[in-house]
Amino acid sequence: MKIAVLGAGNSGCALAADYSLRGHEVTLIKTSHSMHDDNFNFLLENGGRMVMDEFGSESLCRIAHISRDLNAVCGQDVVLVCLQTGFHLALLRRLVPLLSPGQILLINPGYLSTAYVLGLCDKPEFIIAESESNFIDGRISAPGRFHVGFRNVRNPIGVYPAAKTALARRKLDALGTPFVYLKSVVEAALHNPNMIVHTVGAVMSIPRIEATNGDYCMYHEVFTPSVWSILEALDGEKMRILSALGYEALPYVEACKFRNSLDDGRDAKAIFFDYAAMPSRAKGPSTVRSRYITEDVSQGLVMLESLGHSLDIPTPVASALIELASAALGFGLRAGGRSLEALGRENIRKILADAEG
Repeated sequence: MKIAVLGAGNSGCALAADYSLRGHEVTLIKTSHSMHDDNFNFLLENGGRMVMDEFGSESLCRIAHISRDLNAVCGQDVVLVCLQTGFHLALLRRLVPLLSPGQILLINPGYLSTAYVLGLCDKPEFIIAESESNFIDGRISAPGRFHVGFRNVRNPIGVYPAAKTALARRKLDALGTPFVYLKSVVEAALHNPNMIVHTVGAVMSIPRIEATNGDYCMYHEVFTPSVWSILEALDGEKMRILSALGYEALPYVEACKFRNSLDDGRDAKAIFFDYAAMPSRAKGPSTVRSRYITEDVSQGLVMLESLGHSLDIPTPVASALIELASAALGFGLRAGGRSLEALGRENIRKILADAEG
């Protein structure tokens, strides 16, 4: 298949390399100069050469095309967006006019960016899909090298319009990623694990991040019993919203277990703590102004709070975390956040009605 990967950061490079190794023709497109230019320039100068270092085993691939030209999405079977969600709207404004019937726009992860697409194109003839989380976790360790920390064993995604799920499945399963198909992109958005684990973990880590100058692994240290209680309280708010919208109230740990393990008999909380304790977990966040807060509070928790308000479901923990994070950073994270007003209430109604059939 022909795949365009938009975003040449950790996630984009991992998937571009992985799909290249699987025999697909991949075009990696860098959409900004904000980060990872040294790695991107290396790829440009070395014919897309990239090494995947996975648990001591190295695989060399060559990404077919390296570009900064967004027009390269034309003619691709799948257009895969791998940018921080706070940059989605700006990218989609440029991208949507270039997409054509038959293409699949896969947003990884989504946080309901389908609503932005509908605001830009009332009746798109292409298919939209959103994932819960990145398929491959890891870091660019040096120019031309990616160190894999973890792979999901299952990757839940939602499709819009839902009536085209079977068509999307035939195409997306050809990528080789183990996808599982949800009822709606709404489920994928609300089961984004970073909305729960990153926000609680990062806000509660603020003193430790600053005391160590970032020489710290959040997953190894922060989730003490009391912090875990905060996480579960936030997760309860999410589950009440899921129930009100007609979806299964799946707890964070069960969603994590589904993505991370094929052993359905194991305790979900134990699987999370095994995942958190992995020695391959990367250090971080290295600064309080990390995406764990600037992205997942403004794009995730603001969305959750706004949904709760529209459904008359209190979200005191989400609201408290937004307030604390805003105070710590010195600016309000609701401004520019992913509220229902920002997403477009009519766009949300279309997505909900579509899932109901």
